Amino acid sequence: MQWVFDQLRFSSSSRILDLGCGSAHLWLENLRRVPAGWDITLSDLSPGMVREARENLEDSLGNIEYLVIDVQSIPFEAGSFEGVIANHMLYHVPNIEKALEEIRRVLKPGGRFYSTTVGKSHLVELYDLVGQFAQGGDIWGEILPEKFLLDNGKAVFSNHYMEVILSRYVDRLIITEAEPLVRYVQSMMIENSVLPPDKLNEFVEFVTREISTKGSITITKDSGIFEAVL
Repeated sequence: MQWVFDQLRFSSSSRILDLGCGSAHLWLENLRRVPAGWDITLSDLSPGMVREARENLEDSLGNIEYLVIDVQSIPFEAGSFEGVIANHMLYHVPNIEKALEEIRRVLKPGGRFYSTTVGKSHLVELYDLVGQFAQGGDIWGEILPEKFLLDNGKAVFSNHYMEVILSRYVDRLIITEAEPLVRYVQSMMIENSVLPPDKLNEFVEFVTREISTKGSITITKDSGIFEAVL
């Protein structure tokens, strides 16, 4: 979240809309860095997330508003914001084209839109690992549809913005304990039904053996941010 905040280029007196803010961790982890002149609207499609964002921030930031918003129909007039942020959320939107039209509409001329996402190599070793025990099919596609990734983001934005810049965040996971990895996979299994319950014990045994033999399992993290300038 600190790296993402580092990429934001807004003036000291900007009006900013955060779409899909979730529990507001972008702001929680950068509280001391937020300029006093920023007028911020935190929004999410989920009322529960908006409520959690408000509870997490309490009164930590001054100029802030909390709203339930569908990015496909943003309830603001044209040219309302100097900046818009969509942090790891566009790939969940049913109609990305409509969302991008709305984001462009509410941006002022010269405004900036920042959107984070992941690439095709994100957690690829994990999906390959789970794939050995899964029911078959495209595990990646079931978990994260390829509607908006680092690999195709510029093309997705091309009809809406004059300039699009991609910055990648280089990172990886080194797994030295089986239990956290197994718990993460279990959460995916329950939500997406990609790993049958009867295969779970085999998966646990395999992961435990791999870590015991090799010392660790390395998993690629491929994420980044697009800066789109109107």
